[in-house]
Amino acid sequence: MRHRYVLTLTVLALLVLAQSVGAEVDREKLLKDTGVYATFAVFKVGDRWWAMDREARSGSVAEVKAVFQKHADKITVDTHLLRGLSEKSDFMIRIHSREMVYNQNFLLDFMSTTFGQTLHNTDTFNGITKALNYVPSFTEELKAELKTPPPQGSPYMIVVPIRKDAEWWKTGQDPRNALMKEHTEATVPYLKTVKRKLYHSSGLDDLDFITYFETAKLDDFNDLVIGLLKVRENHHNQLFGNPLLLGSIRPIDEILEILAR
Repeated sequence: MRHRYVLTLTVLALLVLAQSVGAEVDREKLLKDTGVYATFAVFKVGDRWWAMDREARSGSVAEVKAVFQKHADKITVDTHLLRGLSEKSDFMIRIHSREMVYNQNFLLDFMSTTFGQTLHNTDTFNGITKALNYVPSFTEELKAELKTPPPQGSPYMIVVPIRKDAEWWKTGQDPRNALMKEHTEATVPYLKTVKRKLYHSSGLDDLDFITYFETAKLDDFNDLVIGLLKVRENHHNQLFGNPLLLGSIRPIDEILEILAR
């Protein structure tokens, strides 16, 4: 009877997957454009999941994949394995879309699956992409440096949430430009090995910024952070990390396979 239930659940999920309509969203454009909403949802797998037998866990995988396909015309989703590198969380989902409600609808469906109902949502960050505020004030030499192509195909990701102090927001534009020029110059040696993306969170979260990094060289990232901690702009950071999330970039199929073992 249990085998029949698992088989039925898998078949139904695959039928939903096959019947999904609508072209997938333009991923590359969504990741490059400004005015795009991002949600970082972090999860710990609960005891209920591990109490299920292996066949039942495997059967729920297709149900999760169907949810990903259902929303593919409105969002793009990246998945990251934290398990083994974090004691508090097992994986993270990073979602981008034109409307925050699309992110919410995806997560509602995801958390309603058999797998999703066993999860603990340990952290959620929300932000939006904006045009670069400080680059226009930089020297032409620094602007040229910033055009260095970022690394591609990096296996690791790091997320660092940031909250600024009140003095930062009261500081005039010109002094802030100078501080951010110093900040940016400290990052130049690592542009070829560390890819960075910034999200603005003020008013959308308790944070001010979410910084997302990808790299194949964690030693370079370590040196980059040490360099950034030394610049004057860092004095305005009330929060830098806490939590800092370190994981590997994995497709959802691989993460589900690992968690279904």
